[in-house]
Amino acid sequence: MEYKFTADNFDAEVLQASEPVLVDFYADWCNPCRMMGPVVARMAEAFEGRLKVGKCNIDENMQLAQTYRISSIPAFVVFKGGKPVANYVGAMSAADFQAKIEQVLA
Repeated sequence: MEYKFTADNFDAEVLQASEPVLVDFYADWCNPCRMMGPVVARMAEAFEGRLKVGKCNIDENMQLAQTYRISSIPAFVVFKGGKPVANYVGAMSAADFQAKIEQVLA
């Protein structure tokens, strides 16, 4: 299941989450973001129960993008215990993306 993170729910859904959270910072006009959409959805299924996965539209949530210094998209930030512990930028293969997530969750 993929969540939609916004300025209104970010604190409760991401920063206070009991499990690690992957946030996909994206924009609708971004082609690499659209390419990563199905990959992110697959990761949500693959890591269900171990990782909360969701998307945050930077055009609708500019303050969040600024807070986490998102300057290029797609940007993926993994939060543990309310703190960013890993981030990745740009499109990548599903296998590479899954390997990066596995390392963070190990």
